[in-house]
Amino acid sequence: MQRLSDIYGRLLDALAGAAALLLLAMVIIVTGDIILRNVIVKGFVWANEVSEYALYLITLLTAPWLLRRGQHVRLDLILTAVPRRVAWLMEAAADIIGFIVCLVMIRYAWLMTFEAFRNGSLTIKNLIFPEWWMLAPLPISFVLLAIEFVFRFHRLLQSRDRRAEATSVA
Repeated sequence: MQRLSDIYGRLLDALAGAAALLLLAMVIIVTGDIILRNVIVKGFVWANEVSEYALYLITLLTAPWLLRRGQHVRLDLILTAVPRRVAWLMEAAADIIGFIVCLVMIRYAWLMTFEAFRNGSLTIKNLIFPEWWMLAPLPISFVLLAIEFVFRFHRLLQSRDRRAEATSVA
């Protein structure tokens, strides 16, 4: 299980790296758009739209990576205020609930993506493309999050103590 977890961790690192490159591309596009609008009064009409899509993809690419690092949204102050056993139980409950929520989200994200594909829905703004292109990363991201919740739960069972990455307060 540890070997699988390590391989999976490398996959998440690669996705986070892709998100960083996407952020870099977004910065270059927005900067270029601003410069062009100020120099020749016409920039990239699609720059804002591409930035919106990039932010969405960056979120989906980095969510599983952040969860793995224990840097996802959490109330770690509570985990330090309660006894260690209670903190461990809260962590276990959070992993189980997170996994179940991911399964629900996978189902609905897949249904939305499939319906958009089946109906031939288009996203029409400055750029026109099939809607399912933007929906397809959503179920994939939730599959990755669900897998990470399984690994997190396994690591928690092995430690029998509150996670080291669980708290940013002493």
